[in-house]
Parts: sequence; C-alpha cells; structure tokens
Amino acid sequence: MDLQGQVVFYGGPGPTKPDHVIGVVAPTSSYRMDPYTPKLFEYGVKAAIGKGNRAKEIRQACIDFNAVSFSAIGGISATLFACIRKAEIVAYEDLKTEAIQRLEIENFPLLVTNDTQGGDLYEQEVEKYRKLLNA
Repeated sequence: MDLQGQVVFYGGPGPTKPDHVIGVVAPTSSYRMDPYTPKLFEYGVKAAIGKGNRAKEIRQACIDFNAVSFSAIGGISATLFACIRKAEIVAYEDLKTEAIQRLEIENFPLLVTNDTQGGDLYEQEVEKYRKLLNA
C-alpha cells in the first residue's frame, strides 16, 4: 500500500455489525506506536491519530518529515463511529477487526498535539497551568 500523504489512525476496533460500515472504534494510546512512527513518517505518512502524549523523538520526527500528531479524545468512540463513511480492508484480512483498513472519515474532532515546528500541546498546557498554580 502507498503511504505517501496518508494519515494513520491508531484505533481499537470492535466487530462490524450487519448494515454498518465498521464496528465501534476508539483511539488507542499513541505512545505504543512511538518506536514505529518516525519510520512511518519517513515513508510518507503525514499524520498520526491516537490519544495521549508522545515521546520527544516524535517531536523531532514531525520536524524532520513535516508531519503532525493528532489526539482524539478517548471514550468518544460513538463520535468516531458516526464520522466513518467508508471502511475497506487493505491488508491482513485474516486478522478480522485488527486488519489494516482504509477509512473515509468526515468531521472528526482532533487536537494537533505535535506540530511541524516541534510544538507539543501537552507540554505547553502543563507548563501554562504550572505557572498559574505557582503564581
């Protein structure tokens, strides 16, 4: 499969029910993919979606490969489910719900947590509130 310009979603899926495009799916912790993300970015992936903060190496990979890391809010699988318009298995069909799928998603709310300039939203917000508490 061609990874150029693609977005990777780290998700935990459930089985697809009859008359549905996909089963319920929720973002999973991004840090689990941190060892592989720089290589995905090197292969042309432009963004990764998961939840939670990322390792410092991901910030550098975002700079090096002009990519971003998004966070979805965990526990909103119904919101994501409603945003998926199409799902197609593209690899590892034998893994059933764990197969790699190409999703067509519309209007899914995300936060940019690591940007192409090395910014880290989690770090910035923690520091902001630390300063407020110490003022």
